[in-house]
Amino acid sequence: MLKKQEKLQRRHKRVRAKVIGTAKVPRLCVSRSSKHISAQLINDEKRETILSLNDKNKKGEKTAKAAEVGKEIAAKAIAAKIKKVVFDRSGHKYHGRVKALAEGAREAGLKF
Repeated sequence: MLKKQEKLQRRHKRVRAKVIGTAKVPRLCVSRSSKHISAQLINDEKRETILSLNDKNKKGEKTAKAAEVGKEIAAKAIAAKIKKVVFDRSGHKYHGRVKALAEGAREAGLKF
């Protein structure tokens, strides 16, 4: 039986082999820990982070904070004239806080 970390690393490697961000369509990378969640817009061609946001100064429930981070990063991306992104869940299952962040970004106008 594989451990959780090994499964996470396998999923991450499989997802990253297929997902590449560009200047026009950056990669929306989600990082999740047991307490916090953060999101970055990354241009893989130049290896630079365009935008970054986390939930460390927000109050409330974890999934609500994740949805709020999704909405905020979408608003900042649209202000930077980015309307379409490629979603990178970093090996995490599309469930719970990762799903809430993605749905929040979609509600705010990002397309992926």
